Amino acid sequence: MLSQKTHLFLLLLIVAATADSSIASPPDEPPETVYDILKKFGLPPGLLPDTVKSYTLSTDGDFTVDLEGPCYVQFEYLVWYDRRITGNLKYGGIHQLKGIEVKRFFLWLNVDEITVDLPPPSDNIYFQVGIITRRLDVKQFLDVHTCKKGSILQFLKVKAFLGFFFCVLNYMIFCNC
Repeated sequence: MLSQKTHLFLLLLIVAATADSSIASPPDEPPETVYDILKKFGLPPGLLPDTVKSYTLSTDGDFTVDLEGPCYVQFEYLVWYDRRITGNLKYGGIHQLKGIEVKRFFLWLNVDEITVDLPPPSDNIYFQVGIITRRLDVKQFLDVHTCKKGSILQFLKVKAFLGFFFCVLNYMIFCNC
């Protein structure tokens, strides 16, 4: 005859074997978005448009963001996003940035760095374009913006047209035509 302890042990084994394991496991967490990552690094999520397809982030901060295609967003300035954006993400900033340009007057300029005052949250965000740093109100970057489609061909046509325009203008000014 089995003892009472042995019966209890066997009963527990049967219950454990037949129990639904999904009840004990927590629900799957949704994957972290690139916008969540930006927030973790003290940056506003609206730095990137709503057309992000995928991203990678290495342990040393190097990242790649792939968009559905090149596109534009109108902030205080018109910003162009290439299909692929790369850089190095550190707390409070993105360095060695490639794939984002800003229109200033008739020129498209590469954005090299984006930083915020530490510790965030900050009222200001800083865009470094070459040796020039421009301070903007961070509020315009708090929400993720819809990106207007634009092909690289359209982008290059605008650059080529402006180059041609300035060349003709220079010629007219200096040749006394």
